[in-house]
Amino acid sequence: MATSFNNGNSLFDFVVRDGNGVKGLADLGLSAVPDRYIQPAEERIEKQKAISGHMLAAPIDLSKLDGPSHEQVVAEIAGAAEALGFFQVVNHGVPVELLESLKDAAHKFFCQTPEKKAVYRGPPVKYGTSFVPEKEKALEWKDYISMAYTSDADALQYWPMECKEVALEYLNATAKMVRKIVEILIWKLGVTVLDDSIMNGLVASKMVNMNFYPTCPNPELTVGVGRHSDMGTLTVLLQDGIGGLYVKLEEDIADAGKKGEWVEIPPIPGALVINVGDTLQIVSNGRYKSAEHRVRTSSNESRVSIPVFTTPKPSETIGPLPQVVETDGVARYRQVVFQEYMNNFFGNPHEGKKSLDFAKP
Repeated sequence: MATSFNNGNSLFDFVVRDGNGVKGLADLGLSAVPDRYIQPAEERIEKQKAISGHMLAAPIDLSKLDGPSHEQVVAEIAGAAEALGFFQVVNHGVPVELLESLKDAAHKFFCQTPEKKAVYRGPPVKYGTSFVPEKEKALEWKDYISMAYTSDADALQYWPMECKEVALEYLNATAKMVRKIVEILIWKLGVTVLDDSIMNGLVASKMVNMNFYPTCPNPELTVGVGRHSDMGTLTVLLQDGIGGLYVKLEEDIADAGKKGEWVEIPPIPGALVINVGDTLQIVSNGRYKSAEHRVRTSSNESRVSIPVFTTPKPSETIGPLPQVVETDGVARYRQVVFQEYMNNFFGNPHEGKKSLDFAKP
């Protein structure tokens, strides 16, 4: 069966057009991945060459905010955003039972028949595979469902029955935390008077994704997600216990690794991963780093991850904050309408942080 998928459009039709996804391929019991999923050598993830991120993974305890250790926690958050763009948080206010239910709901959705998943092909819910399969030379070993949020009522009406209630509860439970972290990061830039319209603009839109990475016969030849940074302001990510998330170091970090090396972010029970997106790098004039990251596949177990993406409204204009430009003496990014930034982001395959070039002068 695998051989027939290596020629013509039969693989693309089966996976993309017919809605079978990578899960459909995995269910065929393939002994080897089809050629279309084999990544160029430079894009493959060699697990044995990656650095363990345990030195970077000490989670930040958010329950200490607004207490005696407030300034220390604020410094930890800002330091991580400046150096890596990734950190993990605990005591974040999202019940651990909810996180476990989320993972179960994701497995339940993706284990349905292709016909039931393929119903969701457009807004506000989109079921798909890879990133932009029509333009990718090598496909990503991942299926996903994206659920755009407009209101609780719309979510309960349009999101899939298998996951809508728990996904909505997750989104709402993380919203306060996201706003608090963004406020801290903006304040640490020296912006002491923060107009509500600025904050509201940065956290105006939200989307919950559920990502599914089926077991893969050749994880050494594939990627679950290729090198990229997120386009929005802040991402909250729930990992399961399998692991496979890698972040690229943008600078040397003592006792952790050197610039350009990849670090695996180990799962921590009950923790959530926070990562800076392109929008926050742009408004901070480059002080905060949108994290370049990617995902490895596994031959042992199917993996799920559930991110909440927080972004500006499509009509919002984003650019370096004036107070930061005044301090820095130069604007490293131009003003762009976020819809135009999104169009560029989703119009191209993953290629590291190249998406940021769109906002450069």
